[in-house]
Amino acid sequence: MRVVIAGGHGKIARLLHRELAARGDVPVGLVRNPDHRAALRADGAVPVLADLEHVTAGDLAAHLTDADAVVFAAGAGPGSGTARKDTVDRAAAALLADAAQTAAVRRYLLVSSMGVDTDPPADTDEVFVAYLRAKKAAEDDLTRRDLDWTVLRPGRLTDDPPTGHVTLDRQVPRGPISRADVAAVPSPCSTPPRPPASPWRPSPAPPRSPPQWPPTAAPEVRRR
Repeated sequence: MRVVIAGGHGKIARLLHRELAARGDVPVGLVRNPDHRAALRADGAVPVLADLEHVTAGDLAAHLTDADAVVFAAGAGPGSGTARKDTVDRAAAALLADAAQTAAVRRYLLVSSMGVDTDPPADTDEVFVAYLRAKKAAEDDLTRRDLDWTVLRPGRLTDDPPTGHVTLDRQVPRGPISRADVAAVPSPCSTPPRPPASPWRPSPAPPRSPPQWPPTAAPEVRRR
């Protein structure tokens, strides 16, 4: 499979590149900084320069030629303000969907966030509120489209080693999850579409035998 990943230099994307390359697929990472291309090649990915805040849907669609699936793992990142939460976390996700439809790529996986469908506490930082609203708007846009979409909602992300045990469900307890465990989920989700299903969420599952896992939560998942 050829899988195009937006936000190709992000932590989840780079882990996903390695997951896909290890199983013989072709990950293609979209990056805006040419200095990041070497890192993607080292991950086994094909780097493509595309600034999602400035590229047109038509030009982006040209990069999706022969793709079997797209993954949106981009984000404005730490230190960005409310404006970029909208231009990246919402608008760029919609732009990738426009490009996917133009290029006739039906599989789309959106890495979103837990908590987008509830009101945040009154004292929540305004930038984080903007992030959650942008993610929810991206979900709403995607789920209205005629695409074979999957929405993945991680909890608080960590850089811990992977547990190797993830449970997908509609609701999971809040808690941390390693980026490596999150990155392992899109690999099966980006395979050719299965029959539509209701929204569900993934969370790290305990192993069948000791040692016992501490309680953790993984991303919630919605799937068409």
